[in-house]
Amino acid sequence: MGAWVSVLLGMDGAEAAAAAAGAGPAAVGLGDLPELCAAQVLLRLDPPEICMLARLNHAFRGAAGADFVWEAKLPENYSYLMEFVGSGDEGRRRRQRAGKKEIYARLARPVPFGDGQKEFWLDKSKGMICMALSSKALVITGIDDRRYWQHMPTSESSFQSVAYLQQIWWFEVVGEVDFCFPVGTYSVYFRVHLGKFYKRFGRRHFSSEHVHGWDKKPVRFQLSTSDGQQALSQCYLEEPGSWVLYHAGDFVASNPDQLMKLKFSMAQIDCTHTKGGLCIDSVLFYPKGKGFQERVVRSQK
Repeated sequence: MGAWVSVLLGMDGAEAAAAAAGAGPAAVGLGDLPELCAAQVLLRLDPPEICMLARLNHAFRGAAGADFVWEAKLPENYSYLMEFVGSGDEGRRRRQRAGKKEIYARLARPVPFGDGQKEFWLDKSKGMICMALSSKALVITGIDDRRYWQHMPTSESSFQSVAYLQQIWWFEVVGEVDFCFPVGTYSVYFRVHLGKFYKRFGRRHFSSEHVHGWDKKPVRFQLSTSDGQQALSQCYLEEPGSWVLYHAGDFVASNPDQLMKLKFSMAQIDCTHTKGGLCIDSVLFYPKGKGFQERVVRSQK
C-alpha cells in the first residue's frame, strides 16, 4: 500500500522511507491524502469496497460522499428508475433533493412496482438491475380454480406467497413486463419447487404427495422481446424438495432510455397425462453470469 500512496503524493523513495519511519516533519500518513486523490481511488472500486475504505480515515470518508463518485456507479437511466420511488409531489421533491449516494442506497434496496407484485433493485457489482415478478403477477392457466391451484403463504418467498399446483392437464404460465433496462445482458429464470413444503416444530419438511407427470415430457421455456430477440429451451423438472432456477433465456438491453417489452412462458401442454405437486414462486431477471446459492438448470437435450 505504501508504494502507491507515495506515487499519489509525489514523494521520491528517500522521502517515502523517511515518512514511513516517522522521521522528521515530512512524515505523512493516509490521513493526509487529499480528498480528490482519495476520490480517484474510489472511482476504481466497487461500492462495497468504497464503503469499507470510507471507514479508514477522514480523507476516504469525505471522498466517499462525493456525488461524482456515486454517479459513476449508477446506471445511465437512474432518473427513470427513481421515478418508481415514492409518489406524488412529496416523493418528487425527495428525489430532487437526494444526493447520488442516497440515490444509490435507495436503488440498492428492493423497489416495488406493479401493485407490489413486482420489484427491482440495483446489482452492487455490475451496475445493472435485478428484477423479480411474483406468481400473482403471472397469468397461470386455471389459477382461479381451487381444484387445481392454491396460493400458499410462506416465508421462503420474498413476496410471502407461492402458487401451488395440485393437479392439472394443461400447464401454462405466462408473464410480461415493460421496462427500460440499463445496458447489459440479462438472464431470465423461473424459480420453482417440486413438492409442498411446510414447517413443523421449527423444522422444514416437504411432501411429494402430488408430485407427478414432470418426468414424462419436458417443460418448454420461451422468451421474446419487442426488438426481436427470442429464446427457446426445454428441460425436465427435477430435485423434489429444493428450490431450483430454470433458465428461460437471455436478452440484451442496448438502449437504457427505450422501453422494452418482454414476454416469457413456462408450459407443458401435453394432455395425455396430468401433472402436479409444483410450487411457482417468481420469475427472476439477473445480470448474466451472476452466481447463485440455489441450483440453476439450463436447457437439456
